[in-house]
Formats: sequence, C-alpha cells, structure tokens
Amino acid sequence: VIAFEGAYHGLGYGTLNTTHRDHFKAPFRDQLREFGRFIPFPVRPQDRFFATDSKADWARFESALLAAFRPGDVGAILVEPIQARGGIRIPATAFLRRLRTLADEHGALLILDEIYTGFGRTGKWFACEHSAVIPDLICLGKALTGGFPLSACIGKAEVMDAAWPVSDGEAIHTSTFLGHPVGCAMALAQIDEITRRDLPTRAAMLGCLLLEQLRELPDKMGSLRLRSRGMWLMAGLEIRSAEGQPVTQVSLALVKAMLHRGFIVLPEGEHAEVIGLSPPLTIPASELRRTVTALSAVLRVVGATDHSNSLSQ
Repeated sequence: VIAFEGAYHGLGYGTLNTTHRDHFKAPFRDQLREFGRFIPFPVRPQDRFFATDSKADWARFESALLAAFRPGDVGAILVEPIQARGGIRIPATAFLRRLRTLADEHGALLILDEIYTGFGRTGKWFACEHSAVIPDLICLGKALTGGFPLSACIGKAEVMDAAWPVSDGEAIHTSTFLGHPVGCAMALAQIDEITRRDLPTRAAMLGCLLLEQLRELPDKMGSLRLRSRGMWLMAGLEIRSAEGQPVTQVSLALVKAMLHRGFIVLPEGEHAEVIGLSPPLTIPASELRRTVTALSAVLRVVGATDHSNSLSQ
C-alpha cells in the first residue's frame, strides 16, 4: 500500500502499517507486516513555513510515487485529502488527480481516508470534491454520527462485490457492535440535519471568517514565529521559534492554557508544531472571533518568554 509521510490512519494493527509517525508505530513494530510504502506529501506552496521550490517538491513526490509503483506489487494508494494529525497539511491542487490517474494505470485502488475531513468540514460534503476525484473506497467516521462511535467503508460496487462473497449463512467479517441500530439511526439523523441546514455551505462561509481572523495575527509574537493555514473549518496555526524550529513544549502549554480558558484546540504535527482548530459546523461566528482573541492573548504571554530551551528533541 502506498501511503504518505505524515499520514495518520488510526492505531489498529492493519492501519498502523500506513500510519507514518514512529511515536505510534514503534512499540508495535515487531507485530506489523510493514506493508506501507511511504512517499512525500506535496504540501501546497503557500502553506510552507520555509521558502522552498514548489516545482522541486513536486518533482520529489512524482519521482517517489513512480518508484513506489515500479516493483509492480501495489494494491492500493491510501491517503487523506488533507492531513489532520500530520499538521493540517493541504496538498498541491493536482495531487489527488495524479493519484487517481496512476491508480487507474496500475490497477490499484484509490482509498481516501475522510474520517476527519468528511461531512462538510472543508466546505464540501467530502474534501475530494474540491479536486473532482472519485475514490474506489472512502473511509468515514467521526462526523458520520456527530459523536457516537460509528464508522463506514463505502466503495464502488465492482470493488465491494469482488471483496465480499455472497454469505452462505456465516459472516466472514463481523464484530459485536457492527451495524449498531442506534448508531445507524444517529447517522441517518445526522445526515438529514447536515442536509437540512446546508452545513457544508455554512462551513465554507464561517471558514472564510476564521482564516481571515487567523491571518490578522502578526507573523511574529515575541520569540515565536506564526503561520496560519486551512481549508474552511479545518484550520491550523503553525508555531516555531525565531530560528524556525518547532517548540513542542510551548505548543502543549498553549493548548493547556486555552483549555483553562474554555477552548479545546489540538496539537497537530509530529512535533505538535501546529495548533489545530476544527470547531462545530454550527458554531456562531462570534465564537470564532472569541477563540482567535483568546489564542492571541495566550500567544502574547508565551511569546514574551525565552524559548531557547523549549525546542523539540
């Protein structure tokens, strides 16, 4: 399976093979088959913290992608349209379309992990719609029910029919809570609510406000350097030292300080270098402003401190 640097696909034994971060994988490495083949994730030029040559970055991705296919043993490409735990990393525009083309050429499946990005968060029902790419399989969860533990894997008929033979009375893949009636009812109600309130459109509108407010923050706050990015209501603020290094302990302290003020934000990225903001799609616009104001206040406090000893290990 071709996967990507920075990818997070969960912590089960199967998906750990395609989750990139060693923090999650290392304790179980002896028990994994290591069938993931990782290649660079080409982040769009405007989101890079350091000035880099975007053409060279794309060339590295393209070269690694072709090399990954060369042995002829690739069954699937597994990818997040936007990396969440990887640090709110948004790929270059042509990324998903290139993956679709190569998957078709090599007879591999294109599997999109939209557990984080699905159901309106990026201003569309699914993030792949921004690229007009249709996957062979799509993995869904989280917002599928609005909180109840339910997930789904949905695929094209020719893929699913080939994978799952007609039952002869005994299921070959099941679990105690599979198809939970309450969870399924909650999912149907959630989908109806998203549709009735047109929450993807609302997320796009509110996301514009949130990103504008984040961009109003100065690039520098004392000893800290900041850069915001996002796709509507999936936003992040990257925080680094004056030298451009991640300041993990500072980021974690900021998350804790925000929690004490009543705001839940998440540390994203391998070194917690990005503060992730993924508010409810129903959040009032005034709460977005209140959040960014609180974030600015906390940043001014931590930015006034010398963080030379707080650099990531």
